[in-house]
Amino acid sequence: MEPETEETAVPQDVDESGVVEEAEGIVERAPLPVVSAHNLGLRTGRGWVFRDVTVSVHPGELICVAGPAASGRSSLLLALAGRFTTNHGTLTLPKQHWKHLALGYVPGVHEPEPALTVGEHFRERRVLLGRRGERNTDRTLARDLSPFQRHVLCLELALLGRPRVIVVDDVDTALTGEEQAAFWGMVREVADAGTAVVAVSREPSPVADHVLTLTKEK
Repeated sequence: MEPETEETAVPQDVDESGVVEEAEGIVERAPLPVVSAHNLGLRTGRGWVFRDVTVSVHPGELICVAGPAASGRSSLLLALAGRFTTNHGTLTLPKQHWKHLALGYVPGVHEPEPALTVGEHFRERRVLLGRRGERNTDRTLARDLSPFQRHVLCLELALLGRPRVIVVDDVDTALTGEEQAAFWGMVREVADAGTAVVAVSREPSPVADHVLTLTKEK
């Protein structure tokens, strides 16, 4: 999943030792991945959920995990966030990963509390983080939010913790084409600001830096 790079010829009158030193300096300054997986997989008594996944998640990257239903997308997403156990390959997470890897909207796993208002969600999250901030007075109950609004709320709540990676599920489920484009634009801005985002969708995103395509195991 490394981006393609163009080869650059070194002029003959350039001191090659200087070029080597500069190249080494660039390598030293390159950010290390926050999360990395090599040949990662999960096999159960019913067969493979997903397998042979190799990916590195660097700061500022937007990675799309694309594939059909039952291809292991959500399980892989949660594994990369340190919330799901795998039994094949290797997974490298940061120390105290629960502080650095945050969940956005993951239906059935991480959703807004239906009986709380939007403002109460923000207040509760700030209390848990021990942070102060401007009071949110939105009294809309979470149960009345649309799928798009739930995505936005969970993304904003995740950002309060200043994580290094945010994972988001089902970006193109129950959202209109316009809403999908808007949300992809939001997570693109989050990534451009330095927080890596791993997002699941059925179809590849045109704004992602990398697309990891899964297929349904037979």
